[in-house]
Amino acid sequence: MKTFVAIAALLMATTSAHARGSGITFQIDGQRIHVEAPRNCSALSCIRISAPGYSGTIGNINLKGLGSKSNDDDDVASSEAPPAAPPPAPAPAPAPVQAAAPQPVPAAPVATVVAPSAPAPAPVAAQPAPQPAPIAAAPTPTGPVGVWVTEENKGNVRVEACGANLCGYSVKTNERILINMKPDGSKWSGRIHDPDSGRDYDSTIAMKGSNAMRVQGCAFGGMFCGGQTWKRVS
Repeated sequence: MKTFVAIAALLMATTSAHARGSGITFQIDGQRIHVEAPRNCSALSCIRISAPGYSGTIGNINLKGLGSKSNDDDDVASSEAPPAAPPPAPAPAPAPVQAAAPQPVPAAPVATVVAPSAPAPAPVAAQPAPQPAPIAAAPTPTGPVGVWVTEENKGNVRVEACGANLCGYSVKTNERILINMKPDGSKWSGRIHDPDSGRDYDSTIAMKGSNAMRVQGCAFGGMFCGGQTWKRVS
């Protein structure tokens, strides 16, 4: 209630009503309040207030701490806790410290090892081409095998083996001249054919050196014999 009374008194003191004197009447909670400012009143001490249970000037009212008296029905209980102070603003988070990047460790110098050059390979001596094996000279024939020239140059006879025996053929006509000459000691015995007469005779052949051969034929059981010496064709 003091609050409303003080407000009314202030209005009365600050308006032009103090020159002529005036008053204000109002009700609070059904109680009639009359505030009157006498003529030429320009201070709070001369404003009169009439209310149930009080009559006098406003100077007798304690205006310090309006609403702080316990007998004022508009006072707020002193036991109310003052409003809690707002929480302090959170301290700004410290700026993250950027870790310094580690300096790269300089690479150790790599020693360049120069491998010694391999010695040049020793020149390989060219191998001489192998000489062809000398062709062995055919052994000098010593037996009847070979080509023979007859006496009076009537033709050549080729003597060769026929099984275990020897046979002779005319080189020109391939007619058989010596027939189945069997070895007999140092000579060969068989039959001989006469191209002129067409007859066969008993015959023997024997070597007379390496290039001569004695050929002999006999008729009538050896009663008549004749022969020739053939020469080997070189």
